[in-house]
Amino acid sequence: MRADRDARTRVVSRRSLLVLVLVATLGVAATLLAATALRGGERRLADRAADQQAASAAQAVTDGIRRYSDFLTSLSAALGAQQQLEAAEFQAITAPINRRILPGVAGVAYVVAATDPQIPAVQRFWRDRGVTDLTLQPGAVLGGRHLFIVLGRSADTLPIPLGEDMATAGAAGAAMRAAQTDRRVVISAAYPLRTDREVPAGQRQDGFVLAAAVRATAPAPDAGHLRGWLLLALRSGEFLHEAVGKVVGRTAAVDLTDAEAPGPAPIAGWRPAEAADPALAPRTLTITAPGRTWQLAISPTMRLIDHRGIRPSVIALIVGSVLTLLLTALTGSIATSRDRARHRVAVATAALRTDIARREAVEQQLRRREAELVGFAGVIAHDLRNPLARIAGYTDFLREEAARYLEEDHREYLERVHVCEQQMTVLLDDLLEYATADNRPLQARPVDLHALVEQVVRDRQESPGAREATVIVGALPTVDGDPTLLQQLFDNLIGNAVKYTPAGRAPFVRIGSRPEPGDRWRIEVSDNGIGIPEEQRESVFDAFTRAGGSEGFPGTGLGLAIVHRIVERHHGAIGVDPNPDQGSCFWIVIPAASATVAATAAV
Repeated sequence: MRADRDARTRVVSRRSLLVLVLVATLGVAATLLAATALRGGERRLADRAADQQAASAAQAVTDGIRRYSDFLTSLSAALGAQQQLEAAEFQAITAPINRRILPGVAGVAYVVAATDPQIPAVQRFWRDRGVTDLTLQPGAVLGGRHLFIVLGRSADTLPIPLGEDMATAGAAGAAMRAAQTDRRVVISAAYPLRTDREVPAGQRQDGFVLAAAVRATAPAPDAGHLRGWLLLALRSGEFLHEAVGKVVGRTAAVDLTDAEAPGPAPIAGWRPAEAADPALAPRTLTITAPGRTWQLAISPTMRLIDHRGIRPSVIALIVGSVLTLLLTALTGSIATSRDRARHRVAVATAALRTDIARREAVEQQLRRREAELVGFAGVIAHDLRNPLARIAGYTDFLREEAARYLEEDHREYLERVHVCEQQMTVLLDDLLEYATADNRPLQARPVDLHALVEQVVRDRQESPGAREATVIVGALPTVDGDPTLLQQLFDNLIGNAVKYTPAGRAPFVRIGSRPEPGDRWRIEVSDNGIGIPEEQRESVFDAFTRAGGSEGFPGTGLGLAIVHRIVERHHGAIGVDPNPDQGSCFWIVIPAASATVAATAAV
């Protein structure tokens, strides 16, 4: 009897083992099949995402070129409307050009043609119109037709090479000739910009220019006559980073090449830290720019698939393995638990599908929101700023040239238009600065704060209508940071210090620094303005918040919010204390460039 019982037990054990093996095998096979199916679906989704990504990047580059081209067309039209172009008028018309509004722009230049016998007369002509130190430097060109830069405005600290002969710059000269013939904006081939000759070789990047012919417009007696050319110089690397950085981020590497040049010739590239995805082939699209044909190569990275975290196929593999183990254990211990185990598997599978569907819905919603934000920024930058620039140009022209022909009431109305235009410009600038301060790529490198702040002070003092103020710039260190953002930071702090000083008091601003523990620097900007109440010294850095007592001063409440965002991007801290003498003392703490540089700046 006992032997029979043991035999039956062994048979039952064998059967249980076979059932366990069969259940485990089926579970593993089902898990692998599900993971494989999901993996294939991921690849198909990734291919569609890569195609959409490539189309978005190409559209971003196309929209960027169109925006710069429309802006240059507006400027050339404003210059052509001048009866007699002066250096001061050129500076006023080109005042909206800066790297915050036009990322990657190096500057704008006005070019005129002259033959060898005409050079002395042309030089004397433009010296009489405000370019007192102009010296034309003719190069060796075929036929003796030179193209001289006579007016210019730089978008950074690098000067425009006035007097140089652009006929010797093959790419720029060809673009100007094409712009004269085609009567439209033309883009040159990529070449090293002449404004960047002082930049170290390791940091130098190629650029290109947009050329537009400037022709006299009615009612000028020489309407339609070619007066010269307007060149807008762009650094190709910064242009591409701004155009595609927000679109592709870390999900793709982008290469922009000139299809018309031999090779073809590379123009710029965007390189994230993530490795390329070998399973996704690069996408190559053709972009038709004004006068050029470009090719955009987009290589997806591993981030394109993995940016949502663990892959659904991995989740399915993990969940399936766990369920298989549970099912095997339950089958081996309690035969009657099969139905419950199957029910649990069904519930878990349904939950997994619901989670996947929810993730996809959230991703689509985020993409729609991102597209709406990009579209909003495009409307602000293109559809509002360009008409406003035209209004500003024509308003300034009327105030300077036609005011004496108007009645007193008409001149008053014209001044009101001018004031409203300035207020609208400030509002648009603040909104764009606030929107881009947290999103634009951070181009960090060692920055000499003393030179940067002095340049900010000079620009403010030389700007038309600037309020007279005493600004004392003490010893400032070299820090790690983005020079464009840091320039924007100090411009806002100094501008607020001058603006919020009562009318009966001469503005006095002092800027100094001292080292802080942890290889950091504390920068202080003190003023003698209206001050900030103690209970508002923390909330004053919130967007659209203005301190008590500032109601009678113009402003949008975004300046200090922009400063706060920039300091956060540099991993620093910001605050405000009362000035012992009078006014406020704003302070920021940011990392130094290095221990050696910090010690040198402290001396």
